[in-house]
Amino acid sequence: MGEAIVTLRRANGLTQEELAESAGVTQAALSRYENALRTPDAEAITALAGALGVTTAFLQRAEGAVGAFMIDAHMRRRATAKPTVWRRLEAKLNVYRQHLDAITDAVEMVPKLALPCFDPMEYSPDEAARVVRMQWRMPAGPVRDLAGWLEAAGCLVVAEDFETTAGGSRVDGLSQWSHDYPVMLVNKRAPTDRLRLTLAHELGHICLHSTELFGDPEDEANAFAAEFLMPAATIRPDLHNLDLGRLHLLKRHWGVSMQALIERAYRLETLSAARRAYLYKALSKRGWRTREPLSDELPPETPHLVTRLVTSLRDAGLSAAETATIAGVVPGTPRQPVFLPPAIGPATHLKIVDQ
Repeated sequence: MGEAIVTLRRANGLTQEELAESAGVTQAALSRYENALRTPDAEAITALAGALGVTTAFLQRAEGAVGAFMIDAHMRRRATAKPTVWRRLEAKLNVYRQHLDAITDAVEMVPKLALPCFDPMEYSPDEAARVVRMQWRMPAGPVRDLAGWLEAAGCLVVAEDFETTAGGSRVDGLSQWSHDYPVMLVNKRAPTDRLRLTLAHELGHICLHSTELFGDPEDEANAFAAEFLMPAATIRPDLHNLDLGRLHLLKRHWGVSMQALIERAYRLETLSAARRAYLYKALSKRGWRTREPLSDELPPETPHLVTRLVTSLRDAGLSAAETATIAGVVPGTPRQPVFLPPAIGPATHLKIVDQ
């Protein structure tokens, strides 16, 4: 329970002092609980659970944190985000995973698509991406509604505004397995083109790095995402004679950033190094390296599966309070709103989720 308390406290962005004050225990006692030097009694468990926004049953069965895919590599690559931000988001991912474990224990989920995993020694990232697209029978060309494809394969995507976490805007997303299903936590504040790349990147980690790790996992996930969103065989003819006007048109068509298109063209050798540098300078001159145009015009990536799972409990006849109890959430708490069912809307009597 000590590790579980630490994970929940970090997920809520609380210091030991703040949690101790909120729960009405001493900081010394809380420190002993967290370090497994003392077991909290029933009264302390109830107080701590309430302060953390979870039920006592959830706190008692909760687990310690499990590392997200490539969290250390993410931290190195995105050095502008503080380690405390990564730790909090990783703790949130772990807490959400455990809430979702409880929900999927109560609701049978039957994905339409299989989620393959590959040995990176046998499949290159490009090959793996092509196999996934073929197995899912995706149409040639741009990927439409990427979140929908992921959810059809059983990926549980939680989109949250990372701006509420100081420095969280510098983090795009992270993921890990939840028993039979992967869970992704992504920054919904990110522009759509960046969010799409994040979803494809995390899919790459899930498919390539669930068992063995070789080479550079971050580079492999990036290569997987590039081929998945911009298949070489289809996009190559589009990547000749690039200028800003053509990049605008291609961004609208492919739903990826102009910078991603530049890199794809460079990697596929349809763009010279000199022309690549020229285009990046043109983007910088207009302030587009940090915020590109057209991103708000792309169709949004909105996950629905988690809401459908929670709503199915309501439609089965459970009250909002009962549904929240299954998820392990204290009704009325603002900390875990994603796991509370909508209060209005017609019942669909969904018993099996088949996205």
